Amino acid sequence: MIALQIQDIKDFMSRLLLSSAFDAFLVVEGSVTTFSAFQIDGRLHPGYYSKEEQEAAGISGRRFCRWQEIRPFCLELIKGKRTPLHFRFTFQLSPENTEKLLLQSDSVFSSADVNGLVLNIRFENGQLTCTTGTSLNLFTMEKSLDQAWDRMVQKFFLKQNISFTLL
Repeated sequence: MIALQIQDIKDFMSRLLLSSAFDAFLVVEGSVTTFSAFQIDGRLHPGYYSKEEQEAAGISGRRFCRWQEIRPFCLELIKGKRTPLHFRFTFQLSPENTEKLLLQSDSVFSSADVNGLVLNIRFENGQLTCTTGTSLNLFTMEKSLDQAWDRMVQKFFLKQNISFTLL
């Protein structure tokens, strides 16, 4: 697990809310506090859609919404002249990207071993911090996947020109 402090919050927010940079991430949960507190449960409810709509939208078998599906609502909550008092989002790497990371890092783990690779984004007291986390379906002292995930997040931020410092 690593913690990254974002240097240019305005630029990060632009990438988060106005671009597709984070769109492939799944949203586990979130909250935004402005004049009121808004809670986001990222779990998908497939029963809302017909089978045809599920297939067309690519949601069959998916547990969580993608950021691209929730981003417009969050933009409406956050945009404006006033900065939110607080927000936090818990993103998860998609199963297909988790599989790619496992292969690229020659991991000893299988996709069945991985419950989730998460990226927590938190804005509070004028500071924006991102932390990584790894959830496995088994107990192990092996940390190579944690390290590979930490490196991947840092590479992703650098590719997106997001400036950060390690805390």
